[in-house]
Amino acid sequence: MDATTLTDPLPLAQALMRCPSVTPVEAGAMDVAEGALSGLGFRTRRMKFGAVDNLYARLGEARPNFCFAGHLDVVPPGEGWSSDPFAAEIRDGNLYGRGATDMKTAIAAMIVATQNYLARHGAPNGSISFLLTCDEEGPAVDGTKAVLEALAAEGETLDHCLVGEPTSEERVGDVIKNGRRGSLNVVINMDGKQGHVAYPRRAVNPVTALVETLAALKARKLDDGAPGFDPSNLEVTSVDVGNAAHNVIPQRASAKLNIRFNTNHTGEALFAWIKQTAEASAARIGANVSLSIASQSVPFYTDPGPFTTMLVESVHESFGITPALTTTGGTSDARYIRNYAQVAELGLRNATAHMVDEHCAVEDIRTLARCYEAVLRRYFKP
Repeated sequence: MDATTLTDPLPLAQALMRCPSVTPVEAGAMDVAEGALSGLGFRTRRMKFGAVDNLYARLGEARPNFCFAGHLDVVPPGEGWSSDPFAAEIRDGNLYGRGATDMKTAIAAMIVATQNYLARHGAPNGSISFLLTCDEEGPAVDGTKAVLEALAAEGETLDHCLVGEPTSEERVGDVIKNGRRGSLNVVINMDGKQGHVAYPRRAVNPVTALVETLAALKARKLDDGAPGFDPSNLEVTSVDVGNAAHNVIPQRASAKLNIRFNTNHTGEALFAWIKQTAEASAARIGANVSLSIASQSVPFYTDPGPFTTMLVESVHESFGITPALTTTGGTSDARYIRNYAQVAELGLRNATAHMVDEHCAVEDIRTLARCYEAVLRRYFKP
């Protein structure tokens, strides 16, 4: 089969995007992906946990097992689109719609890259697998995490994994994520005693203890960075009192904060520090404090080596640039995969991810498919 007859990822990308798979609803997107993979000879398994539909597919029995991973769920479209967010419309060389960058197009590119690799080279000397979920944009507990735990219990092994998150910045291929910082969201509720501001001795002002707590937390320098990582940072994202009166000391004051942390820390240790700091401030004025973790994720890091070199070389071949290895940005399901395989992320530009009129260049999808094919060629080289 010559290059002119190999599959174009665009139709598959559009078919996936036309399924309104807002977390955690599959809405037919998983069916489309499963049909494409089973047509290539993959053994497919639908693995449902809670309300979340997941798919694991494998071609081959032997190791090494190279896994493509990603999510077919998307965030709600929001209002103000210039076209139907699930129409997958092409305008001026760009594909518009929810999932255009994050990340249905990458999954289409992965599947087509596999098809094209098989057409050119035949069955791999090992296995190719796909792990797809509809739970990445949501709680992310019944998706990739649950599937990996179930597969490991059965003895299934992944050796290396490439996630198709939109990692690129100025141009496609300029960034590969070989790590991500962890994330910890904490809610602090400080309870005092309501009273008149003219008689403060009869009240306990929780705002005083909360402000003191936040000041102490912000004053600490968490670290100077870690190998491959920027310094950790704590940001207060909300302070809420809900007090409409100027002459009333409120009963409760609350705050939300987030810490993005590197491998110098664990979420558990950071939460313990926050709790100790808040309790000390509360005790000084006789207030009560309760804390809760709204969400947390661990950092992951893949040391630069043969795996990342292979990815860098594939990007250079396909896009003509040398990508940077970085650990910046938000979280992804790679934080779960890192417990089972070496993992990295490579995908389209993230400039319009989660935005109204999310879009990407059609040619970037095609080049990304060629890049993924180059990865397979290098990985399974004779």
